[in-house]
Amino acid sequence: MRLVAFIDVTELERVVREARVAGRVLARLPSHRKAIILEEMADAIERRMGEILRENQEDVAEARRGRIAPALVDRLLLDEDRVSAMADGVRAVAALGDPVGEVDHGWRLANGLQVVRQRVPFGVVAVIYEGRPNVTTDAAALCVASGNAAVLRGSRIARRSNRILAEVLAGALIEAEAPPGAIAMLGTDRDELRQLIQLEGLVDLVIPRGGEELKAFLKEHAKVPVIYAAAGNNHVYVDAGADLGMALKIAVNAKVSRPGVCNSAETLLVHRDEASAFLPAAVDALTGSGVELRVCASGLEILGDRANGLREATDEDYATEFLAMVMAVRVVDSLDAAVEHIDRFGSGHSEAIVTRSLASATEFQSAVDAACVYVNASTRFTDGGEFGMGAEIANSTQKLHARGPIGLTELTTVKYLVTGDGQVR
Repeated sequence: MRLVAFIDVTELERVVREARVAGRVLARLPSHRKAIILEEMADAIERRMGEILRENQEDVAEARRGRIAPALVDRLLLDEDRVSAMADGVRAVAALGDPVGEVDHGWRLANGLQVVRQRVPFGVVAVIYEGRPNVTTDAAALCVASGNAAVLRGSRIARRSNRILAEVLAGALIEAEAPPGAIAMLGTDRDELRQLIQLEGLVDLVIPRGGEELKAFLKEHAKVPVIYAAAGNNHVYVDAGADLGMALKIAVNAKVSRPGVCNSAETLLVHRDEASAFLPAAVDALTGSGVELRVCASGLEILGDRANGLREATDEDYATEFLAMVMAVRVVDSLDAAVEHIDRFGSGHSEAIVTRSLASATEFQSAVDAACVYVNASTRFTDGGEFGMGAEIANSTQKLHARGPIGLTELTTVKYLVTGDGQVR
């Protein structure tokens, strides 16, 4: 079978054609067969955990020697718990309902034609990602479960980790008698990527999971459909009259728990009525956790002596997805001002309000234009696994076809099945 090896540029089109053939087979597999394939994938990940961890340690060591940012190293790092979570994620996908073949609407026309709308796979889905080995298994599982062939392209920083995971998945597919070419792992050559995203008629959908540089590259060169997942420049807004203890817990969690991921918060907005009471506690908690704060002039004035050592925030800070232990802070005069700030600087990913007011909560969720809008909860929950979707490939911030976590259903499209008894027009 043709599966998972780092592919030479000259072989790319042949590999994608093989994936297309495999995708047609996967599309017709019954749910129980796909579940068997996924279970074998999960078992293989657990059986070969030692090999996976050894290769990942090499990647991590090289990243640290190259002085890669700690938050990016955290994305790359695997340990026993994270590898076990990868296997659990595959099993969680297997346990979900199969969207392929679902009929979500049907009707009879006045001329007697019966029309049914049915969910079907895309065919070949290319997933491009940076520095996250877990995406290899999540993407493979979701594509298999939704009847799509997967063409995976990781980044150089995780090349050893992705290579061993590719080998593990290859063995699993062989054991499960899955169709050849169902998953292909590409190399990290930029010319190869450019060629991949221009294979019209062979690649049905591209899903990127990376930064703005990758997004810009795809916008410039892609000739096949792309679901864009923009940066997570996310906000936590503390409303007038909010429970400040709850607000502090949410703000710290949203920034500190994993600052290098796209659902972490980058800016803390505080209503002026709560700034005097909330900001000192927030500064103590966040700086005590190692966060560098950049605070607006009004906030610095309110903090007084506590502002010593803090930088004044700029528009550039508010526009930045730090992906690090850095957070911007701004005092706003109203909920409308908070929404205006988010509309100007946010990326449409995840936004949160902490409030006791139902009216404020309703207005915030209605006015804020983002894939996920939270009331009294951390932005860190924007994740397919946390949403009960088993896993995700990325979080879409565009509005066409899919928005938010991209799971099984988002990896399908529709076809209309029309049945008649001789009607002509």
